[in-house]
Amino acid sequence: MLTTGNQLRAARALADMDQGTLAKRAGININTVSAMEKKGAEGLTSGLDKVRAVMTVLEAEGIEFLNHGSPGVRLKAKP
Repeated sequence: MLTTGNQLRAARALADMDQGTLAKRAGININTVSAMEKKGAEGLTSGLDKVRAVMTVLEAEGIEFLNHGSPGVRLKAKP
């Protein structure tokens, strides 16, 4: 689950995607993505629908969200 702004920034970097592209593909405003990332290590406060939309786009790019003790991301292994 996507839980922090830093996790979102890292996921977006791994997916090689800018904020505008992510926002467009997720159907949300670029300011929402920016605000989410500005939370840094704090928990996201955006609505679950927006967080889920962002996660769906990034997961389609091969991003896996990790929360085993601390939030993280990695690229899924390719078959």
